[in-house]
Amino acid sequence: MHVIFPAGPDDAPALAQVHVASWRETYRGLLPDSFLDRMSVPVNTRRFSKSLVSPAEHEITLAVADRTGIVGYAAGGPSRTRLAGESEVTTLYVLRPHQGQDLGRRLLMAAARVFADQGATSLMISVLRDNLPARGFYEHLGGQADAPRKEQGPGGLMYEVSYRWADIRALT
Repeated sequence: MHVIFPAGPDDAPALAQVHVASWRETYRGLLPDSFLDRMSVPVNTRRFSKSLVSPAEHEITLAVADRTGIVGYAAGGPSRTRLAGESEVTTLYVLRPHQGQDLGRRLLMAAARVFADQGATSLMISVLRDNLPARGFYEHLGGQADAPRKEQGPGGLMYEVSYRWADIRALT
């Protein structure tokens, strides 16, 4: 059994562990190994601690846990495009052993509900163009893909695709 809850400052170390492990599981072959190998749980713990102690307006972090601890999370806030009424899930990760248990969908829907309660009417999430499993997941949930765009990332230029739900209620 899994439970989804708003993450707090005490969850920062576990969120950082999930973040680093998920990036290494997900992006090996898509991002430079040297970058992934340098990722640091302590550095990410500090980043999570800061954002959980003093979140920006409308910024959320939801965690999903089982008896063993936190196994995934979703975070986001206002859309980077600053479109009126649009929120953005900036990160959504579930550890590989816990994938296929509907946790990603449940996290995305929980985030959409929180954003809708804050007044959001639409939602977006971006993914690496070549991350085909994630793209299939968002398409299965009804996300509409924008054209790929170039973004500066670890190791240089890469391509991202944004998925949008013009009506956030499609996820709530």
